Amino acid sequence: MANTTAVYARIDTKLKESAENILGQLGISPSSAIQMLYSQIVLTKGMPLDLHLPSAKPTAIGGMSRAEIDAELAKGVESLKTCRTYTADEVDAELAREFGI
Repeated sequence: MANTTAVYARIDTKLKESAENILGQLGISPSSAIQMLYSQIVLTKGMPLDLHLPSAKPTAIGGMSRAEIDAELAKGVESLKTCRTYTADEVDAELAREFGI
């Protein structure tokens, strides 16, 4: 058995839960994630680790179910009610920033 030692860290509860949720989706245990991080720090002499879930890509309306379309329309109505609106240029800039389109 390999020579191992424990690492103890105190972190925000919500941050821990959110991170462990993502790690679970990636199939990685928290211990494995820490081991991977430390290995990469040693190999690269820095913090290069970039493991993440792929960002959602926008879906064409033809690829959405009726329920998904209704949910998106409801979001739009709600944003209008709260006066949270955007110009076409702001929408284009956000799509470019988030999705590269």
